[in-house]
Order: sequence, then C-alpha cells, then structure tokens
Amino acid sequence: MEYLGFFIELVVALLLVCGGLTAVIGGIGMVRFNDFYMRMHGPAMSSTMALGCMILASILFFWFHTGTPSFPELILTLFVLITAPVSAHLLTMSALHLKLPRQSNTQGGPFELNEKIDQD
Repeated sequence: MEYLGFFIELVVALLLVCGGLTAVIGGIGMVRFNDFYMRMHGPAMSSTMALGCMILASILFFWFHTGTPSFPELILTLFVLITAPVSAHLLTMSALHLKLPRQSNTQGGPFELNEKIDQD
C-alpha cells in the first residue's frame, strides 16, 4: 500500500509539473508572438492542456485519499475541454470579421485575410 501511495503522489506531481510548464509556455507564447492570430494559438492550446493536467491531478489525489471520485471535478474537466477551444475559435472568427491586421510573417490563413477578394 505504501508503494501505491508513493506512485499516486508521483503521478500527481508529474501532472502538476506538466500542467504548470504548459501554462508558462502558453504565457510566453502570448507575450512573444506579434499579432492577434499568432497570440491566440498559445493560450488556446496551453489552457486546455494545463487545466486538464491540473484537474486530473486533483481528481487522482483526492480519489486516493478519500476513496471516492469527485464528480464535480469530472464535470469541470469536461466543461473546460469543451469551452476553451470553442471560445478561442469564436475570438478568432470575430477577429476575422473585424479584419484585424496581421504580420507579414503569419503563414497560411483563411481567404478572409487576403487583400483582394472576389466579391462576384
């Protein structure tokens, strides 16, 4: 039983470190990137991964110590995994609608960002 407790705490610690590093990398990406479209990528991807790791660590820790799984945390995880990418997508689509400028080194992109659009 001692080894199981040590193993669970090791997994929880690894999940917390992974979540923290992912959040820091996303924050650095948000500060470092130049335009709105590039800045959306860092937080959109990292918030889902970071919060997922941290909530999973919390679920494992309290499940091991209390003996019962926490259903509100499971619902919170599902809510975060659904709403974070959807909100990032909606922000990006509204930026496209407002025709926010982009840097010349932003690669790819939908046709809405092109300067000449055929309106036929």
